[in-house]
Amino acid sequence: MKKKERSSSSLTTAKRAFVKAAGSAIKVPFKEIKLTTGEKVLLYDTSGPYLDGDPAVIPPVRKKWIASRKAARPTQMHFAKKGIVTEEMRFAAVREGVEPEFLRKEVAAGRAIIPANINHPEAEPMVIGGKFLVKINANIGSSALVLDEKNELRKMKTAVRAGADTVMDLSTGGDLRKIRESILRASPVPVGTVPMYEAFERAERSVLKLSWELYRDVLIEQAEQGVDYFTIHAGILRAHLPKALKRKAGIVSRGGSIMASWMCAHNRENFLYANWDEILDILSRYDAAVSIGDGLRPGCIADANDAAQFAELRTLGGLTKLAWKNDVQVMIEGPGHVPLNLIEENMVLEKKLCHGAPFYTLGPLVTDIGAGRDHITSAIGGALIAGFGASMICYVTPREHLGLPTLRDVEEGIYTHKLAAHAADLARGNRMALKWDEAMADARASMRWHDQFALSLEPELSLRTFAESGGVADEKEPYCTMCGPDYCAMRISKKLKEKGPGKRQISKPRNNRPS
Repeated sequence: MKKKERSSSSLTTAKRAFVKAAGSAIKVPFKEIKLTTGEKVLLYDTSGPYLDGDPAVIPPVRKKWIASRKAARPTQMHFAKKGIVTEEMRFAAVREGVEPEFLRKEVAAGRAIIPANINHPEAEPMVIGGKFLVKINANIGSSALVLDEKNELRKMKTAVRAGADTVMDLSTGGDLRKIRESILRASPVPVGTVPMYEAFERAERSVLKLSWELYRDVLIEQAEQGVDYFTIHAGILRAHLPKALKRKAGIVSRGGSIMASWMCAHNRENFLYANWDEILDILSRYDAAVSIGDGLRPGCIADANDAAQFAELRTLGGLTKLAWKNDVQVMIEGPGHVPLNLIEENMVLEKKLCHGAPFYTLGPLVTDIGAGRDHITSAIGGALIAGFGASMICYVTPREHLGLPTLRDVEEGIYTHKLAAHAADLARGNRMALKWDEAMADARASMRWHDQFALSLEPELSLRTFAESGGVADEKEPYCTMCGPDYCAMRISKKLKEKGPGKRQISKPRNNRPS
């Protein structure tokens, strides 16, 4: 018998499509997927012009908007409090499928932020908040041992193509300013940093040479470059250290450990906490948001939800109120390593102690034994805490705890955490997320394999997996090799639907019980 030939499968190419904001000339990009039915599905997309290729220069979409506004504190929170709906708010509202006024109120109340430094006009506006789509951040950056500066730019492009909503440049080796500049000028998403890393490098990696003045200069230089948000470990205090140093894993935050070492060496309070007012003044000039760092996040399951972690969280709540008085946008960083049964407590306490500011978490990782697969332990915790209300989760790559990630590790971390974020969006009843799943369900029920590939989070992977397994997509009766043509439950169900309940009844089983 002649073997049936497998038909070749092709992938529907997604393209950029623009939706105009009501009452303005603002055009907001989406990813458009044209299905085989002729229907077009629009998906939230962060890849900017990289969806269509690799342009040498990306357009400064916000340049004219920024130039048209004058304020001593040109922050999105300042304008939101004044009742002004900015172009950034209109842009982000269209992306989220909400009214601009609703978004403005969330920003004014501090429950949402739009990271958008006035010196990063290339960034397309986006919003981070509990009432919007869950976002993910991708950490990139060189290390003292791996100094491939061009590769960090490649990582940024890889990250945004895969769906990262923000990226953080955590470089600690090489020409830090040059690396950061190349990323900023090419990034269509907000970029964050930890200024402490560059300050520590300038201090020759010595806490004895590290100072507030050195840190302040770094902060200003990075803000002038266009960094959209800064992780600042201002909440770790001298009073917290005895509790933290009793832990099994101690202090696992790099910024937190440097600050703790500085306090011990100088016998003084955290200079970030002591100079918080000046930090806020700097940030407000550039509309740079602050991600108040959790220097005492737990680094193992045994340390989760301990006295040190929650003591710092209470301090972060006070710093948040001061930031809002200065019209500075705030999000709060969270753990860390936390078992499943303690995750909800983190979200409940953050909302209470930090007054509803957006919560941005590293996972959390739900076990300590996942080395090599910690992107999975992190995504499990991330999905759960986002379901409880966290606004953004930071990806973890398979190489977490083991080494600097490769380009493929970056992709793997992003796709895994995008699934976690999307799962949380479904749990939170987000309409945009539900429509995406409904489109996939329709394609699957109709056995439209090409549409299933196109609607997958990672289309190339789904197509390649199907083709490698020998599935048939192009025939009248398509099938995959899991069930084949005769055991496919969806095909059987489809035939039952086509026959209809009144056309041919399935006989009921006899009652053979004795009378």
